[in-house]
Amino acid sequence: MIKLENTLISDDIIEKEFACNLSACKGACCVEGVSGAPLEFSELDILNQIKDKIQPYISEKGKKSIKKNGMYVKAKDGSWETPLVEGKECAFAIFEENGVVKCSIEKAFNEKKISWQKPISCHLYPVRLNKIGDKIALNYHQWQICSAACKNGKKLKVPVYEFTEKALKRKFGKSWFEKLKLIAKKYQKA
Repeated sequence: MIKLENTLISDDIIEKEFACNLSACKGACCVEGVSGAPLEFSELDILNQIKDKIQPYISEKGKKSIKKNGMYVKAKDGSWETPLVEGKECAFAIFEENGVVKCSIEKAFNEKKISWQKPISCHLYPVRLNKIGDKIALNYHQWQICSAACKNGKKLKVPVYEFTEKALKRKFGKSWFEKLKLIAKKYQKA
């Protein structure tokens, strides 16, 4: 574990390599699993604010799920997450003609309809955040559906922290990320 300001960073974030390969996985992380994408409390209000603007991008199944469950749901542990469609894909997932799953929120963002890209947990993936006392732990989440991303990361020599650079800067700031880069360079030399 590496301590940086109010964060505890798993060594895997520096050691492991990762680069999404959507043509191989088809965006399975938006479909697989037993729960929706984790949401920060501050994101609940954002989802309510952008609801009308992202509505045209959401699939019919997603709209039905949102109508039934709301823009977000409370998990058993008290945390918040995106709703699912019939226990499967995220309600904000959209299936493109080529079979790749994308995010309706991000599509609205890319088309400049909204200024919020998507939930930070999705943007940070495969990095997962957990609160430990007054610290935020950053862990690398590894599962079989991302095996193509792991192979691609090895081939391209892209460490997890570099793959998630934009998201890490969005969450923790540019200064924090620059410090992480320096730590990573020293760590990799050692």
